[in-house]
Amino acid sequence: MKNLPVLTNLQPQFSKIPSKQNEILANLGTPHIDSFNYMLEEGIDDVIRRLDPMEFELPNKNRVRLRISHCSIAKPTVPLNQINVKEKRIFPSECRQKNETYSGMCTIVVDWDVNGQPKPPITKDIGHLPIMLRTKACNLGGLSPRELVERMEHEDEWGGHFIVRGLEKLIRMIIMTRRNFPIALNRNSWKERGKEFSSTGVMIRCVKSDQTSTNNVLHYLVNGTAKLMFSIRKSLTFVPVVMLLKALSPYTDNEIYKRLISGFEDDQYYKHCIQNMLRELQEEGIHNQGECKNYIGNVFRQRLYNLPPWYTNEETADHLLKNCVLIHLDDDLDKFNLLVFMMQKLFTAAQGRCKPEGADSVMMQELLLGGHLYQKLLREHMISFLVGVKFNILKLCSDADAHLTQNEMLMACKNTANFDRSFSNFLATGNMPKASEMGLMQDSGLVIVAENINRMRYMSHFRAVHRGSFFVTMRTTEARQLLPDAWGFICPVHTPDGTPCGLLNHMTSDCLVSKSAEPKKVANIERCLIRFGMTPINSVCFDSYNVQDSYSVMLEGRIIGHIPKNIAAVAVNKLRLLKIEGLEIPEATEIAMVPSKEGGQYPGLYIFVGVARMMRPVLNLYAKKIELIGTFEQVYMDICITPEEAYPNVTTHMELSKTSFLSNLAKLIPMPDCNQSPRNMYQCQMGKQTMGTPCHNWQQQCVSKFYRLQTPGTPLFRPVHHDNIDLDNYAMGTNAIVAVISYTGESKLWSQGICSNYGLISMSFICFNYTAKQKLAMVCLTSKLMCLRQILGH
Repeated sequence: MKNLPVLTNLQPQFSKIPSKQNEILANLGTPHIDSFNYMLEEGIDDVIRRLDPMEFELPNKNRVRLRISHCSIAKPTVPLNQINVKEKRIFPSECRQKNETYSGMCTIVVDWDVNGQPKPPITKDIGHLPIMLRTKACNLGGLSPRELVERMEHEDEWGGHFIVRGLEKLIRMIIMTRRNFPIALNRNSWKERGKEFSSTGVMIRCVKSDQTSTNNVLHYLVNGTAKLMFSIRKSLTFVPVVMLLKALSPYTDNEIYKRLISGFEDDQYYKHCIQNMLRELQEEGIHNQGECKNYIGNVFRQRLYNLPPWYTNEETADHLLKNCVLIHLDDDLDKFNLLVFMMQKLFTAAQGRCKPEGADSVMMQELLLGGHLYQKLLREHMISFLVGVKFNILKLCSDADAHLTQNEMLMACKNTANFDRSFSNFLATGNMPKASEMGLMQDSGLVIVAENINRMRYMSHFRAVHRGSFFVTMRTTEARQLLPDAWGFICPVHTPDGTPCGLLNHMTSDCLVSKSAEPKKVANIERCLIRFGMTPINSVCFDSYNVQDSYSVMLEGRIIGHIPKNIAAVAVNKLRLLKIEGLEIPEATEIAMVPSKEGGQYPGLYIFVGVARMMRPVLNLYAKKIELIGTFEQVYMDICITPEEAYPNVTTHMELSKTSFLSNLAKLIPMPDCNQSPRNMYQCQMGKQTMGTPCHNWQQQCVSKFYRLQTPGTPLFRPVHHDNIDLDNYAMGTNAIVAVISYTGESKLWSQGICSNYGLISMSFICFNYTAKQKLAMVCLTSKLMCLRQILGH
């Protein structure tokens, strides 16, 4: 990394290949590659572990059980039946030239049993699935710059995209609601969901470890009751929350009542509402957990038609609670505790004692990465495959005398369609037919072509984050605002003008995306908090513990305990020091402590360790070390830009650079503080549209239309970031700096003063010197007449 710009890049030494990649350029594809590697190493196994088996009954009353026990994606290689092949590995450059898809074979193993007796498993190749470049499933993964050049790639190829039918395709990073955190919202559209529904609710986007997601909304009704919304096959369902609380726990009505009002003993309205909801359940004849599960299973059995007919009402209710209600939690008591927290937050917001949170705020958002979307699609196709095998078996064994044997099972698997074509079509078109079932708000525009007009445009695709196509077509009079909590995460300069303005943003150059944390370190967080004074939720005695003078502690959407308010700040500081060291807890832990304030955000200590969160490095002034902070915790921190701005005992962190809030393209603007703010935005947009040098491997490109600048230039006056990203290796056109003195009325003259013709090329360039007497002088600048020092005005 350089501190000052230099002009040594003008020397033609491009043939020398560096020993290692440029770190800034390599980070462009890191979020995409990390998400795909996560799918390969952990995600697929987690999907298989959480996938429900397919159970059904044959006409002869035999019970069959199908499940996928293994799935693997191989590296791209030539078919085994090919002979006289020296290199069996396939590289992306070959697929670019042949207009093919860079893909590897996917193999699954299907376990099956009849009446509980295991049968020999079936292994099936389900087709070639597209492979993301530079991942662990790609043959370019781990190669040095010299080895990349030998494989017809650029020395700084950062990957993160796919080769589909010869084109470079990139899965967009979509902005999503923060996972596993209850958000208090006011939406007028919620009033239309039913009689007596209000605009107030607490929404939570639940995401399991296999990236399966669903939305639950706890609605406040004007009659003082609350209902939880969940969806069953795209159909919204509303159930009284007290019924779910009783189904999730073995507690009596008195115990449920005490837990719901803990910390709110002085709120008479809230206590009265809880009593009415419990009384209504008693009037329905539901008195305990068993009766509640039996009632839920009997009501929803017809809508869960994939369940086998021998399931009881209680088993049906368990399946519903597992797959529809707070799915990110596996334990029913954890779901009970979170529902209690959501109830308390709902009635606090309904009475106006806490401020509603905004889903459009960056502190309540995260990203949907390409590898995670790929994993969601793979899971849906696994379910579709099992359903297809089930129907094929029922066709082959339609008679009461037919028995399911190994031959029938092989035939059923063979006749079930593969999913290689679905993946290729998705990456080729960007359309997702089952988007709504995967928790997405759009079914198109998920994939874009990584256009390579010039280096700036190609780079910006990999750092772009989109709000979603739903917000592009949404009719609203609200302005598209960039709120202050986006500082350091979303660049305020780099956004296009026109329709996508404010919806298509770009991450700052220092912004990172969190990866999967080690389970052992995540488990240490709760132990550390107990050591610092937290009382575990299972040890809280609600008859004697003073919940009102404590904060609820939430770890990735799970209530783990309560911590007294007078020691919460000290505990957070201690936890932060452990986070900086990274030995006991993950370095990417996000610690957000919301203090108790009248009319403010609902208080609590919220800790996040999940993937796909935006984070950035800052300097911890106490530890004198770099610390990663998230979008939520930054709102409640005091961060200075320079040491002179720090306040003693108040400021805790400092920015690493004055330009850390800008994106890579915004950092290329010379003297941006002397421009009007729209001009900085236009600079990023126009820079991506100009002629340049897209690539160096022209012979291996098969794009129908490619522009190449024959006479590239490099700016004499430039920021240091121009050298840090090696932009001269892919030179752009010649730039010009035009300075206009204010209040002279000469702006029109200056805007027309620069023209490009053959004479300027022969004379090098023309500089206009404007004097105080409004005289215009034209000076010919050539290397023979003026040196570089005279050009710069020294």
